[in-house]
Amino acid sequence: MPLLEPKPEALRPGAARSASHDRVLDGRAAGTPEPLRGELTELLGPEKVLWKVSDLVKYASDASPYRFVPQVVVVPEDIDDISAILSYAHGKGREVVFRAAGTSLNGQAQGEDILVDVRHHWTGIEVLDDGAQARIRPGTTVTRANATLARYGRLLGPDPASAIACTIGGVVANNASGMTAGTTRNSYRTVSSLTFVLPSGTIVDTADPAADELLAHAEPRLCEGLMALRAEIEADAELTARIRAKYEIKNTNGYRLDAFLDGSTPVQILRGLMVGSEGTFGFISEVVFDTLPLDRKVSSALLFFPSLTAAAAAVPRFNEAGAIAVELMDGNTLRASVSVQGVPADWAELPKETAALLVEFRAPDEPGQEAYERAAAAAVEGLDLVAPVASVTNELTREAKAISGYWKARKAFVTAVGGSRPSGTTLITEDFAVPPSLLADACESLLRLQAEHGFEAAVAGHAAHGNLHFLLAFDAAKPSDVDRYAAFMDDFCRLTVERFDGSLKAEHATGRNIAPFLELEWGPKATELMWRTKQVIDPDGVLAPRIVLDRDPKAHLRGLKTIPEVELIADPCIECGFCEPTCPSEDLTTTPRQRIVLRREMMRQPNDSPVETALLDAYGYDAVDTCAGDSTCKLACPVGIDTGAMMKDFRHRRHSPREERIAALTAKNFKAVEASARLAVAAADRIGDRLLETVTGLARKAVRPDLVPEWLPEIPGAAARKLPRTSRVGASAVYYPACVNRIFGGPDGHRGPSLPQAVVSVSARAGKPVWIPEDVAGTCCATIWHSKGYDEGNAVMANRIVEAAWGWTAGGKLPLVVDASSCTLGIAHEVVPYLTEDNRELHRELTVVDSLVWAADELLPELTILRRTGSAVLHPTCSMQHLGDVEQLRTVAEACAEEVVVPDDAGCCAFAGDRGMLHKELTASATAKEAAEVNSREYDAYLSANRMCEIGMDRATGREYHSVLMELERATRP
Repeated sequence: MPLLEPKPEALRPGAARSASHDRVLDGRAAGTPEPLRGELTELLGPEKVLWKVSDLVKYASDASPYRFVPQVVVVPEDIDDISAILSYAHGKGREVVFRAAGTSLNGQAQGEDILVDVRHHWTGIEVLDDGAQARIRPGTTVTRANATLARYGRLLGPDPASAIACTIGGVVANNASGMTAGTTRNSYRTVSSLTFVLPSGTIVDTADPAADELLAHAEPRLCEGLMALRAEIEADAELTARIRAKYEIKNTNGYRLDAFLDGSTPVQILRGLMVGSEGTFGFISEVVFDTLPLDRKVSSALLFFPSLTAAAAAVPRFNEAGAIAVELMDGNTLRASVSVQGVPADWAELPKETAALLVEFRAPDEPGQEAYERAAAAAVEGLDLVAPVASVTNELTREAKAISGYWKARKAFVTAVGGSRPSGTTLITEDFAVPPSLLADACESLLRLQAEHGFEAAVAGHAAHGNLHFLLAFDAAKPSDVDRYAAFMDDFCRLTVERFDGSLKAEHATGRNIAPFLELEWGPKATELMWRTKQVIDPDGVLAPRIVLDRDPKAHLRGLKTIPEVELIADPCIECGFCEPTCPSEDLTTTPRQRIVLRREMMRQPNDSPVETALLDAYGYDAVDTCAGDSTCKLACPVGIDTGAMMKDFRHRRHSPREERIAALTAKNFKAVEASARLAVAAADRIGDRLLETVTGLARKAVRPDLVPEWLPEIPGAAARKLPRTSRVGASAVYYPACVNRIFGGPDGHRGPSLPQAVVSVSARAGKPVWIPEDVAGTCCATIWHSKGYDEGNAVMANRIVEAAWGWTAGGKLPLVVDASSCTLGIAHEVVPYLTEDNRELHRELTVVDSLVWAADELLPELTILRRTGSAVLHPTCSMQHLGDVEQLRTVAEACAEEVVVPDDAGCCAFAGDRGMLHKELTASATAKEAAEVNSREYDAYLSANRMCEIGMDRATGREYHSVLMELERATRP
């Protein structure tokens, strides 16, 4: 065992706990039982079978209020693996559930036996016919697909609020729609063809001209059964009319019976049935979408009304005016959304009765936009609008930032309202539709019903389509609260069906919580047809039992998850999964959601239980060590939960007092440490990579892998011992070369000025000279200690750099320009909690400017570009995202290159200072997709603005990245 191996006990929850009724039982502490584990390992290989109890727990939760722990999780790589899994399940009488993003709200992504992860290994998009169609794999997010399609002026029809995280497979399997899709732009209407694997293992490509012939040969009984059902439906005029009527409004409850009316062959019928089947009919391995025009001329208004019913009553006006979206938000939703960055703070003061409509018009050109704006103005005339707080304007705008803010507030409905729920309560998101003409009446009835059952109102929805969402929060650990929820659901379902003839699920699909009410909506005849359809396609009941069809009237009350309190920073989490696509470790160990899910399970366990111990044993590496700490999860989370900060705190908890003292000592003596590091790097050039890799490898085994960095061949040579000479007299700014740029030099192949020389030269060239203080050595942004959770060392350096910067800048009179984005973030924001009160006052007087902002805003307007490179690919760092200066990176690059590309798969490289040297597997995993995209072609320049991230990308791509400011110096050099 390494000398300083951290003890898992340091992370054991301290408070005495009683066992929760829904905890994982002790008998499951060993994980997947035999022979299941061994058989699947032999079938698929050990790397594709996740069996530890921590693996099972982290997959047990999704965005729904349900929680079911699988027996095993498998991660297939291709269709052959899928077929093997299904064949195994048939032979052994087991059940299979497919899971992609886990953003579904009704438990569709949860299984109690074999759970199949189809997010990993299943990403990719191929653009067809110049963007008119797109072939997309099921693990690809909607946002990722639209990023590629945007280059062709196209987009997908479905646009769910969870587009940042939800994947194509789930969107199609649930027939998710969203803000604008309605009944005409959803998956059912825009899917051109599907490739899927039936429960039997038969593969069907509906685009293949011979598909019906092949299917008839492989599955004759299936084909006969489908055609018999079709004939039965067509022969029943009343049923046919009822089916058509049910889909005049949004409806995803049950199976798409209109597939039997729209398709004339077994393959055509299956193509329709697969949409919205929630994984109960097969695995969708590929989807070809017909795409839609991306109309870029956008006008939006956020209009405030005195009541929800008043807002709902105004909806038809905007539908008639041609609005593509009319979104409704009630007062509680608006008030809760102040937790979302960019939402006006005074919304917190809005009266509860207030409601708003977000109205949007999109046109392909200026005349079209002007016509829509005139129609919108006419629609607004005579409306009883209110302006309860100062930020409310009730005006139509074209301003992109304002429109983006409106949509951030709307899309955060579930997470923002859910994040503000009482601690320890479970969140349920309901979704129903009524004929749009009855929307105002439905709103009034819903509010009354919620009040009768003691639930706080929180309503939003796609008002243009009569589709409302509302949230319920209750404590699933309390039987009385569960009874209250059950009574509400009985009344709500009867109200929706009997009074409004509505859909109990408009776009979220049936799932576990509406399955018991399916017959209430559809009636016995249609419901029985759905059961028979399932029997024809999946006669052995292998796929996703109890998710769409369930005869248990209390099925929606089974598996409701408790939400035990965890660390304050993570407690608001509703496990929505929005954070997961941004997480560098998502394909390696755990995601932010899973880190919180695992922590909650520890809290469900009694003290020192076998399950708690097993979870703690895995948590150190899977959650704490392999967290990059980049906090991009905070940016993706609508309520700003920073799981990275929680992991840094956990690192701190694992430190011994001795380790903390040593870390503080290195901070106090950082001048000597810095000089020694530069000498060591210089010496490394003479020693050789192989020997250094061997030496550091042995040291890591002897001490601790999370403390001793591993030498990497991509590490550059040493920086010059002396920084460029500058003068304080006449300086426009103080230039602070980050310690990483004082220790490491530029790329080995670079021939030209170093980064400090480039910044000094280009600033002087623009008539804005900078001054480098003589005593920068020994100072640092404190990120070294902050990222590792060394609080004492962090406090030492944080206070030192602020005091020094205040002196250098003459009390904040000059800006402080920092040449590494992570260091800018550290000095500008991350040091603040560790400062003394006096130094917080000093910090408030500082203006910390990232070198990208300095170059784009201050230097470029004064420079003459004399030469440009042909093409450049950019790596925007996570720190740039936090600082909001990714656009400045692009601006500077576009001045230096004829063509500038930001990869669609660009993300955090996870090098994270030295974490990529502590856990190189983390950077390899985090950069795999971006590296593949970068290496798909040649570029003349590979640019970023953070030395350690550049080293990480060098390692990932085999290219040489350098700072965009070095490229700017070259482009403007006389």
